[in-house]
Order: sequence, then structure tokens, then C-alpha cells
Amino acid sequence: MAKQAINMVDQRICVGVITGAHGVQGFVRVKSFTATPEDVAAYGTLSDETGTRTFGLTLTGAAKGVLLGRIDDVTDRNAAEALRGVEMWVDRSELPNADDDEFYHADLIGLTAVRKDGSAFGTVRALHDFGAGEMIEFDLAEGGNVLLPFTHDVVPDVDIAAGQIVVNPPNAVDATREKSSEGDGE
Repeated sequence: MAKQAINMVDQRICVGVITGAHGVQGFVRVKSFTATPEDVAAYGTLSDETGTRTFGLTLTGAAKGVLLGRIDDVTDRNAAEALRGVEMWVDRSELPNADDDEFYHADLIGLTAVRKDGSAFGTVRALHDFGAGEMIEFDLAEGGNVLLPFTHDVVPDVDIAAGQIVVNPPNAVDATREKSSEGDGE
């Protein structure tokens, strides 16, 4: 998935957000966070982040980089516009199992990261895709954060069950960290 947040209390995952109204008949614009954008509507009833409001979403097309759709019982522009910014969540159990070497971003966020030698590296903060490949962001154990390519060379091992990933940071990352800590000791 391209972007995901997870609500750890009840294992729900954000699969999209309503970005605004489209036209005057209650249609909405939807930004999907699923790998295949149209899948945002494939999981049945969606809810808001709190789980108190539910939505039935029917897609009707796409325009200008977003999906167009209709939310059940929304029949005019004002009602559609009132939903702007509402995130759409689904129960984690509704999602298909990931294939080998594929991961839901939400399953990675918060995992402990260690170097190949077992020393602490940090914690997975987020995953990003800026168009040139996925990047993984870490809160570093020594403080600060860093973005690294999310490749097999940099992240050779992911063990979700153990709550840990192994990181092989490029030499430049470790050299920069060592220089900054040398400067701190003066």
C-alpha cells in the first residue's frame, strides 16, 4: 500500500481520504492509499477513524489524479463537501494477506530496527513513495531521523512477528552519524 496509518487499538487501517466534493449531485473525490487505487472501495463498509460513522463507497470514475465516487445517502454538494478530510478506515482482517516479501506499511511502522551486528538503529517511523521508489524513515536510537531506500540491500530482513527489522545503512549514513557525534564531544 502506498500510505497507511494504523489504529492499534482495534486493528483498523486507513485506506483513503475524501478530498472534497465533485459536482452538485453529492459525488466525492477520493484519494486512495491502496496499491491498486480502486481497491479502496473493495473492502465493503468503511468507517471514519473513530469507527462511529460508516460509509458505503461506490466508485464512478477518476479525474485529475483522484477517484470519483458516491457515498451512500450523500445526495448534494454541501453534504459531500462536509466530508472533506474524512479518512476512510477498514478492519485489518478485511485485507488480503501480503505475499512473500510484501508488507503493509502499517505492519512496519513502529518496528524496532537493528543493524546487522544487532546494535540498535532506531524505530520505523513511516514509509514514503515520492515517485522514485519507496523510502523508509527511521527515528534513530541516537536521536534524529533518517530516510533510506526501502530495498532488500538496505533492509535485508523483516520479521513482523518478532517486531524487528534488520537495517544495513549505507556507509555514508553511519559516517555522518559518527562525525556529528564527534563534534558533540568537544
